[in-house]
Amino acid sequence: MIKSVLRGFALAAAMSAVAFAAAKNPTVGGAAMFDSKNIIENAVNSKDHTTLVAAVKAAGLVSTLEGKGPFTVFAPTNEAFAALPKGTVDTLLKPENKATLTKVLTCHVVAADAMAKTVAKMIKDDGGEHDIKTVGGCVLKAKENMGKITLTDENGDVSHVTIADVKQSNGVIHVVDKVLLPKM
Repeated sequence: MIKSVLRGFALAAAMSAVAFAAAKNPTVGGAAMFDSKNIIENAVNSKDHTTLVAAVKAAGLVSTLEGKGPFTVFAPTNEAFAALPKGTVDTLLKPENKATLTKVLTCHVVAADAMAKTVAKMIKDDGGEHDIKTVGGCVLKAKENMGKITLTDENGDVSHVTIADVKQSNGVIHVVDKVLLPKM
């Protein structure tokens, strides 16, 4: 009887530890994200980010995003890429369009480790809107509404952070529902 109770407590403790570990970092695209892995090591496992991974490979940015960082990546989902005008993704993935693809992708990357709380504080400190400068030279306008962060690109299109604070060994990923485009 005592052994049975002890086993029950041990099992409950183990399940709590697993639940706590899982709560620490969200699942993205059906895959566990591990804060011990870098941005690329985690992104390749997300079924919601296969287009982003293909684009990063085509742009030659894999080694950069595997690097030390820190990086904040606003990671558009496959649905976000699919919402672009028909043929846009195929055109961007062509070798002759590598420079344009690189510009688009680097407009989703910030050279900092910016968790959602930090971004929200910058928004509040700046009176409700904060300019975020990306490594691609784009300026995104961050706002907060009811605890959710939105980003407006240089064309006025608004993207919502749908999953925030996916911690990586070299930064953080925030999943977004729209591709952020530079002014071209």
